[in-house]
Amino acid sequence: MRPNVIIAQHDPASAASLALSLMPHCRAIRVVNSREELSAAVPRHRADVVVADLEMLSMSEIEALHEQFRQLAIVCTHRVPDEEMWAKALRAGAVDCCSTDDVPGIVGIATHQQSLSKSIAA
Repeated sequence: MRPNVIIAQHDPASAASLALSLMPHCRAIRVVNSREELSAAVPRHRADVVVADLEMLSMSEIEALHEQFRQLAIVCTHRVPDEEMWAKALRAGAVDCCSTDDVPGIVGIATHQQSLSKSIAA
């Protein structure tokens, strides 16, 4: 089953590019522009995956999102992620942390994580 994805990116061009790339792989895609919109959009749109920019959300906000929505796959992005940021993102509950420019990687992770979580839940 194709996932419902919410994209939370501080750069509108990155969000649009990512949404366009994800479109063939997803049931629905929503782009949000703030933390507040994200919190409301997850249950409203029955999100399976969130692609969250670490320039928009802090690690503590990622952790809170993970705690609130346990089945949600969170893929963090950043302009220049490093190993420490990746480790912090995983500890906060994300499934991965990628460069914002790695659109093929983000698409792969988002769609792969969704199929994994659905097969585990079954």
